[in-house]
Amino acid sequence: MEEHFVWVTTRRIRPGTLGDFEKAWRPATHPPGMRRALAYWSEDGQEITGVSFWDSKEACDSWRTSEPEAQRRAGMAPYVVEEREGFYLGRELAIPSGSPG
Repeated sequence: MEEHFVWVTTRRIRPGTLGDFEKAWRPATHPPGMRRALAYWSEDGQEITGVSFWDSKEACDSWRTSEPEAQRRAGMAPYVVEEREGFYLGRELAIPSGSPG
């Protein structure tokens, strides 16, 4: 099974700021080494979890310490109340055939 390098960030944002936060959240350029990115919003629009898949931990670390990422984070800062983040290794789980759902 293929191993994935994954960065997960969950942010709680100020009520009513989802649209403005989304504009600030999107990077201006595609980060080198990023394979894929997903975002999930809570029903109330006050919590956003971003999941990004990377070629390596080094590629992720390089982006996290870059000037474009610092600028992006500064743009998001007025909307963010709380932030949690972490880097993970993982792999896709196989769902057994014949499983309900």
